[in-house]
Amino acid sequence: MLPFTHPLKPMLAKGQSTLPEGDQWVFEPKWDGFRVLIFRDGDDVFLQSRDSKPLLRYFPELLEPILQQLPERCVVDGELVIAGEGGLQFESLQLRLHPAKSRVDKLAAEIPANVVLWDLLAEGDEDLRETPFGERRRRLEVVLKDAHPPIHLTPLTADREIAHDWFVRFEGAGLDGVIAKSVEHLYQPNKRVMRKIKHERTIDVVLCGFRWHKHGPGTLVGSLILGLYNDEGRLQQLGVAASFSKVRRAELLTELEPLRSDAEGHPWAEWSNATDRRAGVGSRWNAGKNLSWELVRIERVVEVAYNHMANGRFRHPVQFRRWRYDKSPNECRFDQLDVTPPVELSEIFSSNSA
Repeated sequence: MLPFTHPLKPMLAKGQSTLPEGDQWVFEPKWDGFRVLIFRDGDDVFLQSRDSKPLLRYFPELLEPILQQLPERCVVDGELVIAGEGGLQFESLQLRLHPAKSRVDKLAAEIPANVVLWDLLAEGDEDLRETPFGERRRRLEVVLKDAHPPIHLTPLTADREIAHDWFVRFEGAGLDGVIAKSVEHLYQPNKRVMRKIKHERTIDVVLCGFRWHKHGPGTLVGSLILGLYNDEGRLQQLGVAASFSKVRRAELLTELEPLRSDAEGHPWAEWSNATDRRAGVGSRWNAGKNLSWELVRIERVVEVAYNHMANGRFRHPVQFRRWRYDKSPNECRFDQLDVTPPVELSEIFSSNSA
């Protein structure tokens, strides 16, 4: 038996704007995928998500590589990712969470996942959570010395210049920042011990509509629906801004009320192309969730702060900064984005993978 088993809350990170100072810090690329804890006890393998749910049934192609490459009894921490020609593909990873086995097997063959590992929490009879990270990392390197795709050891450096280079250069491959870890830290489940340094920049986007807050339909704005014009002049949905105080939600309704009349000509009022980004379609992950939304006239521009964009969409809800009354919606196009050229994922793995 393993010295401990699932469920185990993973150690977390808290954000900061710059790389931390001090000789105890080492740095890794921040992967954009699904957090995974792997428990192997002989032929018994369990993949646990960040919220303690089982993942192996969705990624059956990983079972054999885990049995071939990981120690017979171990617990490791890492990330599930899917890599394409342009970098990491988070949306493809989401597609893998399908209830039908036939669909899971088909996607496993078409868009297989990789595992990027960064921590060793147990090996054999040893519980390594009370061992400093520097030693856990050294032992992980020994364990994975012969690792090959789809299992990878994440790159690590103590050089701040290299870490800054990763922060800038790897964004084009779909990574969204850098993780800093102290070589002295023990593994502390559910504690924000690590540091994450993520990209944040601002962009002017079109206000396309809004959703009501679940605790105040008709009185409180829940989220703002945002878009940009593509090269063909079509308005494409980007995502939402959703973090507001209760007072601000009520204020937003007053500010948006004049835009709600005469909105029948909204370009999303009727959908003519099933491939469009739709603001009102149902949720694949929560069938009961109400995603109905309210139209507004396409007249208002919003400045928002965001940290990562993938496949033409914000990866996370963005932060409202201000209304841009001085700008016209037709000025809000994808060509304003600062795009970092992609790098090959093989380059990221090259220094640490066999």
